[in-house]
Amino acid sequence: MLLIGLIVLSVGIGKFDIAPGDLFTVIAARLSGASHNLPTVLDTVVFQIRLPRVAAALIVGAALSAAGATYQSLFRNPLASPEILGVSSGAGLGAAFGIYLSLPLGGVQLMAFLFGGMIVVAVYGVARTVRGHDPVLVLVLAGVVMGTLAGSCIAFFKYLADPYDQLPAITFWLLGSLNSIGHREVLVTCIVVTAGIVPLVLLRWRVNILSLGDEEAAALGVNTGNLRLLLIGSATLITAGAVSITGVIGWVGLMIPHIARLLVGPDFRRLLPASMLLGAAFLLGVDDLSRTLADTEIPVGILTALIGAPFFLWLLARSKHGWQ
Repeated sequence: MLLIGLIVLSVGIGKFDIAPGDLFTVIAARLSGASHNLPTVLDTVVFQIRLPRVAAALIVGAALSAAGATYQSLFRNPLASPEILGVSSGAGLGAAFGIYLSLPLGGVQLMAFLFGGMIVVAVYGVARTVRGHDPVLVLVLAGVVMGTLAGSCIAFFKYLADPYDQLPAITFWLLGSLNSIGHREVLVTCIVVTAGIVPLVLLRWRVNILSLGDEEAAALGVNTGNLRLLLIGSATLITAGAVSITGVIGWVGLMIPHIARLLVGPDFRRLLPASMLLGAAFLLGVDDLSRTLADTEIPVGILTALIGAPFFLWLLARSKHGWQ
């Protein structure tokens, strides 16, 4: 109910406010094929600007939250997030490289998607070569190292970029934004995210078993190596697809799954849908704030960080009570 109310509110508010009655009239006319007596600019605002942006916020918020819930259950750590294996840093590197090469927007998004996946493949490859240690710990450490390396490469491209054109574009992309998202980006992202979420839904009960630990899961007949690879691949696909069109939006994958866990418990069968619904509502609400708080639009990544940092401190303060 909260999500439905936010959708109606988000389509109506902005620099060009639309009354709820006019909004329903325009949508009903489009669905029925009939005409209306309202200004035609309403159709443009609703169907070409607001609805694609709202859909993108819903998809990206749900995707990042689903990936965060998966990583937290997979690594048995409530402080894990979609950035833990370096996918966001890799996507940022791909976008910076694409902007430096002066590629069009579609090329930049494709580079971000490919580099995000390549970083995780490299992380998994490094973890496979290290024997005799906890595989989860090795994955996390390899992800931190590769993420730091990608961040250094981003700084290198920012140093080489044209300070009047390319550097502002790279900086703005790294801040995260839902601006300039059209129907094509929404459709492609929806397909990619759906392809990553379907395996998570089908294997949601196995995630509960994997969270017990490798030895316990293996004793119950679960192939932990293959299952971990499939879960990491699905979460990476989801994250890379979302980040490639919006830029780096942090904290969503950390905060929302933890809030959902406090509401519905750690059972992944309930945690996954709860995280997706809360994540979609959260990012949509933050995007509304980014469009209305100031005369100029505030990047979404800034607002999620302003909200997420205090939450992270609160999370650390209560971590002494354990993760239940």
